[in-house]
Amino acid sequence: MLFDRFSARSLQLANRTVMAPLTRSRATPGHMPNALMATYYGQRATAGLIITEGTSPSPNGLGYPRIPGLFDAAQAEAWKATTAAVHAQGGKIFVQLMHCGRVANVGNLPAGAEVLGPSPSVCPGEMYTDAQGMQPHSPPREMTEADIAQAVAEHVAAARLALDAGFDGVELHAANGYLMEQFLNPLINQRTDLHGGSIEGRNLLALEIAKATVTAIGRDRVGMRVSPYGVFNGTGEFPEVQVQYLTLARSLSALGLLYLHLVDHSSMGAPPLPADFKPQLRTAFDGLFILSGGFDHASAEQALQDRRGDLIAFGRPFLANPDLVARMRQDASLNAPDMATFYTPGAKGYTDYPALAA
Repeated sequence: MLFDRFSARSLQLANRTVMAPLTRSRATPGHMPNALMATYYGQRATAGLIITEGTSPSPNGLGYPRIPGLFDAAQAEAWKATTAAVHAQGGKIFVQLMHCGRVANVGNLPAGAEVLGPSPSVCPGEMYTDAQGMQPHSPPREMTEADIAQAVAEHVAAARLALDAGFDGVELHAANGYLMEQFLNPLINQRTDLHGGSIEGRNLLALEIAKATVTAIGRDRVGMRVSPYGVFNGTGEFPEVQVQYLTLARSLSALGLLYLHLVDHSSMGAPPLPADFKPQLRTAFDGLFILSGGFDHASAEQALQDRRGDLIAFGRPFLANPDLVARMRQDASLNAPDMATFYTPGAKGYTDYPALAA
């Protein structure tokens, strides 16, 4: 099943593998995508669907050094080389829209941008900056209702630019402790207004962004990534987590979203999702269900056979194996990823992993 062609709604895929979003920090000044990135994604275009690295819809969302943006026409034009490289190989590619929110250091932001969050609490830990090395996360300014409306509008504008750039759709990043999950999680969202204080209030920003994006570019071009039970960037379990995410999934179903992409980082040491929760979440969402987290060929095939998901996402295996699909078809050995080059500039550890034929 993993290597069979897959069709659902407007999505026509060569197989059921998904390249998960992976931050690589190779953008050039101005947070511009470039020819090196086009080569990288083109090398991996035998995936049924590629989801790009987190790409900011706003100058305020550029929390990390050298991540790409999609908030002006020049960036959209620069992305065209990447989408063309993937389409030339018969692949499909969605751009992941990631607003970092409070996961930021001001040293990584352009002039005039600021660190924002649902509440003024600082994200624990440190972040790398090119100018000063590791630095604490910067204190965020609590977003006003006007700021929230602006963030929604920025996601819509980025989604429209994504189509201009040739992307097949967008993934809204509501996982891993970034802006949308900062609103979803009551450990971070301490608001008592419309966008906090209850399940409905905490879900509101994600739903506003999803609804506005669907209206702008169509429901068949929009997915969302979520990470209930995640612990990244100051998130964590809370008493209403299952009820909240089941409520969110049903609301996203009502909007007609194309897919829900579930993050399970238990293979990397995060707490496991309760065994009965994944099937509940899948039942609550009537679109496509993408599973991610520690899969190999055998476990991916089993998950599909068991109908636990429609598509299977692979992260680090795609990072180090541009021909991962071919390798899994042959059950060939995989290249090991070089962690020292995950976020460094240049081709080393990025486009120089050997393919199977070599």
